[in-house]
Amino acid sequence: MADTITSLSPALARYARAADLGRPAAGDEAPAPSFGALLGRVLDDAVAAGHKSEHAATQAVVGQANLQGVVEAVNAAEVTLQTVVAVRDRMISAYQEILRMPI
Repeated sequence: MADTITSLSPALARYARAADLGRPAAGDEAPAPSFGALLGRVLDDAVAAGHKSEHAATQAVVGQANLQGVVEAVNAAEVTLQTVVAVRDRMISAYQEILRMPI
């Protein structure tokens, strides 16, 4: 079932992959990556989705790509951007909540 969900949305696949990054494998005692490293990887994936979308759109303009592939790439980039914006909004909200805490 999880494979079906992640195959439908690249953003969900990235989220699932990011959630698994913090868990050590069985018998592996390696430390979990830092939050900054995790965020950096997710942002790199988002930028890559944007580049893929731009490349597909450029190929469509010159007539070298099918319309379905272009629509899928643009949709994946849009969903990824929406996910990044939602995470950013939550982080800003959490930061503002911390600022309101009494000392």
